[in-house]
Amino acid sequence: MAKASRPDKAEQQALVHQLIGEIDAQPEDYHAYYELVVLLTAGQDFEQAEALAMKALGKFDQQQPAADLLRYALGNVYYQAQTYDKALPYYQQITDHKLKNDAYMMMAQSLMAKHDYQHALVWAITVQEARSNQSDANLLVADILLALGNNQQASDYYQRAYALDSHSGRAAFNIGLTAMVLGQPYATWFERAKKLDRTYFKAHQQQLTDIEKMLAAQADDQHN
Repeated sequence: MAKASRPDKAEQQALVHQLIGEIDAQPEDYHAYYELVVLLTAGQDFEQAEALAMKALGKFDQQQPAADLLRYALGNVYYQAQTYDKALPYYQQITDHKLKNDAYMMMAQSLMAKHDYQHALVWAITVQEARSNQSDANLLVADILLALGNNQQASDYYQRAYALDSHSGRAAFNIGLTAMVLGQPYATWFERAKKLDRTYFKAHQQQLTDIEKMLAAQADDQHN
């Protein structure tokens, strides 16, 4: 699925040449640099993306909003390359008001990927407070709370996310998951999740099996 969403090699090469032409024609326009970094990152050409972002940052370091947009792009290069410790400082340096919450969200996701859930939660809640009406901000808080084992709180945020986006199979699945752990009715949520996002449901079915085993083991312990 992920490969299909990226441009194929021929398309990517054509876009790369087009953007290089734009940079040569207008070297003071930072947008083409940013778009080329994004394109190279999408094609998983992380080395070239990093080199270009660094070069552009050196050129536009004292200019806003160019510098912050390029820092964000470089942070995303490192995030996609799974070098989260390199990504975090670039997100932290962003001061541009429009980009700040996007940077905070990426910081939360980077810290979550490092299993530093407590710090991830701080940044995720900061974003959620600014974007309480956005499903993805609520989902991020919920995912971190779930990882911390705070099932009731996680459930509350999944419910908020689903209320904002009733087409979210991810939210429906995780409402069912937390309900299962909390001893609440859950079957309807899994049915709904399967209809809304079969790919997500299949990818996370193992979680259901694991939780069913855990609950069965707990029930056995209580009987013994």
